[in-house]
Amino acid sequence: MLTRRHLLAASAALPLEHGARAFAMPDDRRAGGPILVSLFLRGGMDSLGIVAPVDDPDYVADRPSELRLLADGDKPALRLDGGPAGHDFRLHPEMKPLLDLYADKRLALIHASGLANGTRSHFGAQELIERGLANPDEITQVRGGWMTRWLAATGGAKTPAFAAVPGVPEELAEHADTICAADLRGGMNLPGGKQAEAVLKHLYGSNGAVDVAARRTLQGIALIDAPLRQPDGKVVPYRPAGGASYEDTEIGRGLASVARVIRMELGIRAFAVDMGGWDTHENQPPRLANLAGQLARALAAFHTDLHDRLDHIVLVGMSEFGRRLRSNKSNGTDHGHAGLTFVSAPRLSGGRIHGDWPGLASAKLDNAVDLALTTDIRSILAELMTGPLATPGAVAAAFPRFTPKKVGLLQA
Repeated sequence: MLTRRHLLAASAALPLEHGARAFAMPDDRRAGGPILVSLFLRGGMDSLGIVAPVDDPDYVADRPSELRLLADGDKPALRLDGGPAGHDFRLHPEMKPLLDLYADKRLALIHASGLANGTRSHFGAQELIERGLANPDEITQVRGGWMTRWLAATGGAKTPAFAAVPGVPEELAEHADTICAADLRGGMNLPGGKQAEAVLKHLYGSNGAVDVAARRTLQGIALIDAPLRQPDGKVVPYRPAGGASYEDTEIGRGLASVARVIRMELGIRAFAVDMGGWDTHENQPPRLANLAGQLARALAAFHTDLHDRLDHIVLVGMSEFGRRLRSNKSNGTDHGHAGLTFVSAPRLSGGRIHGDWPGLASAKLDNAVDLALTTDIRSILAELMTGPLATPGAVAAAFPRFTPKKVGLLQA
């Protein structure tokens, strides 16, 4: 049964403003503007196990062979053109589908990037990145997540956002209409169906804050659920375009849900999706290989599925931090600093590794142990707002008191 407690819990995944109102939609739902998809790799992805200069003597000296990318052997890493001069940068061998996107110049990589704060706390680093801040003292001074502020600055504060996660991510904190559903294969309907919906609408018919929250939750559920169903009420199985196939993994289900909602043409511009499991303190080689393969195949499926809409989609993948250059005694890597960001977007200068490469010599490392940061994630996002997202006026609102630096992600 759907109890009052269950409904209130559901409403926590759809933060609300006071006052009842219908979801705001543009008259031409496809005219809402370019779409932004934020992909967060939670746990701290080992960027030096995903993309690294295999010929760097410090890389070779400081990591055992099983924890680094190799130029030869049974599974050599995949060569990347367009990397920093004088180095042989390569990609994890399980990420061949991602290499194809890179070769097609649909994908760009930004190494030594991430959070301009040295915290090695998962919670602290994730919160700062999602809030669009570097100083923890500003968390109580700046409201909402960076995507929330971006939407508000572009006139989208009253349009829904979609998060393919169980609850509202911090990047969409305080956005009034964030709809959350990690998996849409079974629909997004209420237990009890139409009868339960009618009872709840009657039960929550007044103008109190709880009643308004409940009705807004019902509206959000109906907005996503209705297009999923046939006249008999059964959920229509999703059939990705172009022969794409999403695996039954967290990232596969998440990106499939995002793609499906994009194809519904509901005017939603902001999407968030997560992939966890990147906290590889021990037994890293098989774990990282599994994660890398899942991520690459899901991204390839997403691009194949939405091939006819890629000129309107910007996707950014990030993690809270990278991991240490040197391995630990458990055949893993501990929390580090700078990491890897990847971008897929129209007008992209793709097939390149952007950003300044600081090197891996001890004198160049952060605290003598971690890859040093040279590109703030906010500069990457700001450049995309100015470019393919066509929202240059939103940069200052999304990242207050921050002056972006040019990354060079876009074609001249």
